[in-house]
Amino acid sequence: MAEPRMSAGSSDEKCAEVLEQVYAFIDQEIDETDRRRVQEHLDECGPCLARYDLERLVKQVVHRSCSHEHAPGALRERVLTRIRAVQISITEQQ
Repeated sequence: MAEPRMSAGSSDEKCAEVLEQVYAFIDQEIDETDRRRVQEHLDECGPCLARYDLERLVKQVVHRSCSHEHAPGALRERVLTRIRAVQISITEQQ
C-alpha cells in the first residue's frame, strides 16, 4: 500500500464527506461504490486516514470493554446523538 499523503485535489468538503461516512465504513454498512470512494480518499489523505485510524481504535476499545453488556436503549440514543453533535462540530471547524 502506498504511503498516505494529502492529495492535491483534496478539499475540506471532500474530507468532511468522507469523515461523515467513517463509522458506516468501519462497520461495513455502506454500498460498494461509497466504500471504494472512501477507501480511495483514505489512501490519499493522511489527515483523514489518521482520523479513521483513531475512530477505528476507539470503536475496538469500546467493543472490547463492553462486549458482554448492553446499554439501555435511551442511553444508547443519547450517546449516538452526542457523537453526531461532536462530529458536526468537528466538521464545521475544519
